Amino acid sequence: MHYMDLDTPYLLLDEKRLRKNLADMQAYADAHHVALRPHTKTHKMPAIAQMQMQQGACGIAVAKVGEAEEMARAGLADILIANEIVGIQKWQRMAALVKAGCQLSFGVDAPCQVTGAEAVFAETGVCVSVQIEIEVGEERSGIIRDEDFLALLAAIRSCPHIHFKGLFSHDGNTYRAKDLAECKALAAKAQQRTVHFAQLAHEQGMDCEVVSYGATPTFMNHIDILPGITELRPGTYALMDAAQGHAIDDWSRCAATVLATVISKPTDTRTILDVGAKGLTKETRTEGICSTRGMGMLYDFPGVSIDSLFDEHAIILDRGFHDRVQIGDKVRIIPVHICPVCNLYDKAALLDGETVKAILPISCRGKIQ
Repeated sequence: MHYMDLDTPYLLLDEKRLRKNLADMQAYADAHHVALRPHTKTHKMPAIAQMQMQQGACGIAVAKVGEAEEMARAGLADILIANEIVGIQKWQRMAALVKAGCQLSFGVDAPCQVTGAEAVFAETGVCVSVQIEIEVGEERSGIIRDEDFLALLAAIRSCPHIHFKGLFSHDGNTYRAKDLAECKALAAKAQQRTVHFAQLAHEQGMDCEVVSYGATPTFMNHIDILPGITELRPGTYALMDAAQGHAIDDWSRCAATVLATVISKPTDTRTILDVGAKGLTKETRTEGICSTRGMGMLYDFPGVSIDSLFDEHAIILDRGFHDRVQIGDKVRIIPVHICPVCNLYDKAALLDGETVKAILPISCRGKIQ
């Protein structure tokens, strides 16, 4: 089937671009003598996770317990939940995954997360690994102060059913770097801070098996990896998007597009497509190297972007685009941020050129618990 025969809106994946992205990131990790653990929250597809493992990945990362369960069902056996996990039900589900043979670890940044999980794991008779998240500038979750880190190490040491595996950090603030020089400086600072806490753990007699770090803009710009980092954890690199294209000034890496149909041309300049916020999200990037105009770029119309989105409508205010398309034509959109877009579709079409090679289920879609 030709991809233009698909009904719209439809998520499309260019296999050639996808596989190049996977191969190049694995080569980058190999060249720096570190492991690669792709974050699958971007694509949410076991089929792509399996491709990443075949390229040489040491395992995968996910964001939620539900994603871990789906990936484990598909045969992915080494999983980091790169997020703080809190709640008896979630700890019980993680215990079940470990009992089923999954090599699982999850994120913590406070002693109560450890002691709460210990009670559940002791009752179920399993030992589960944890990795401490280090805050490195994104101003999200993670340890900030040395004293809090030491208190958390002490809590882990007191829990016989909790195994200390190491650290992880995410320099998502590099998305807002004003230029490549600032991106490099932020990346160096983030790595130094992460390694600092690994050294603190060593001084407490708790060596890190893993020191995991990453964000796609850092690695796509081939920034040096400092000694002490053992694992890279990028996610968006697999599919890329308009914002990541801006970060490297190269949109030929964008493997994911959304196919949409022109459904209305009510004025001399306004064109309307049949995909809106429910198929693209209203997310924008307005700062730094990932700054992107509008709410999606038109793949075959350079310089044209979506001006606004309603729930089911994309509005394009461009006279040249308006005059080149007819109602019923189909066009492709490069999303601004692919991660939430994948979460809006049940399946994606894998393309070999213009031919639909396979339909891939997005099994982790909606697994937000």
